Amino acid sequence: MEFGLFHEFQKSRETSEAEAFAQSFALVDAAEQWGLDAMWLAELHFAPDRSVLASPLILAAAIAQRTRRMKIGTAVQVLPLCHPLRLAEEAATVDQISDGRLIFGVGRSGFAHTYQAYGVPYEESRERFAETLEIVKRAWTEERFSYRGKYFAYDKVALVPKPRQKPYPPIRIAATSTDTYAAIGTLGHAIFVAARLGTLSELAPLVRDYREAYRAVGHPGAGEVYLRVPVYVAETEERARREPEESVMHLFRSIGGQLEASASLSGARAIEQRAERGQRLQTIAYEDALRDKMIVGTPDQVAEKLQGLREEIGLDGILAELNPGSLIPHPLVMNALRLLCQEVMPRFG
Repeated sequence: MEFGLFHEFQKSRETSEAEAFAQSFALVDAAEQWGLDAMWLAELHFAPDRSVLASPLILAAAIAQRTRRMKIGTAVQVLPLCHPLRLAEEAATVDQISDGRLIFGVGRSGFAHTYQAYGVPYEESRERFAETLEIVKRAWTEERFSYRGKYFAYDKVALVPKPRQKPYPPIRIAATSTDTYAAIGTLGHAIFVAARLGTLSELAPLVRDYREAYRAVGHPGAGEVYLRVPVYVAETEERARREPEESVMHLFRSIGGQLEASASLSGARAIEQRAERGQRLQTIAYEDALRDKMIVGTPDQVAEKLQGLREEIGLDGILAELNPGSLIPHPLVMNALRLLCQEVMPRFG
């Protein structure tokens, strides 16, 4: 069971950018000291009251120099916004300077406002994602390669550096809509699943689709599944339920509004149910969120819930969101991280 922290380098309205970086690096340093397996870096743009994490690979390089043991992952690098060769160079550089500790998590992002700001049509995101991923993998594995696609074309390119890990760093792909689970399984990569837009109880049949598609084309093993989920640990159940409430509900209302607004944009698909999911997020009761969208409690309760999920969906690891919504005070987040590392993780061997 891999334990990771999903880190947004949070910034609230009351926190300066310098304070946000300082507090976020303090979490990184504590996670390395307390034995956390992986630090996962989000990619967020134009969110001044939420995050300063616009450049995950730059921060991954900084973390590589502060740590010696912990893996460093992107969760996720938004591929359609990237130039494939630049991305391949920078990610390979991080893998080299970290002595092979990079995990390359990728996705499309479900929110179109960043695409609009970057001048990339959201309706192109699926095709751009596929082209970019193929180019990055070929650039990492072939001495020279040529490529001609709809958006990119290269002739006899020799990428330098190549990654430290061979053939390349582990690739994990985020699934957001129901039809992407089987598609990722067919590709043979590990998958990120989440309950932020849906619920934990919805995941088991979707993960089955992923694993059936994974096995059907003959990939080795069963396929790895990693869950990004809000987690909060405190010494008492009352504190564990009370302390994250304001922040979590702020997050659900915020992303629910963004999701509903994106439903009418070009590139949104009916299967994604953006309007319906957005409305549910904006009106969800905290008790319902506690029951089926979060893992909160004492170390005993959190460990029990994780064990149940591991048995139900064959979970290989988590990306714990310890401060969803960015409003939980830094000392409380540090305490939740300490309890996760020192009192929950050891129960999973």
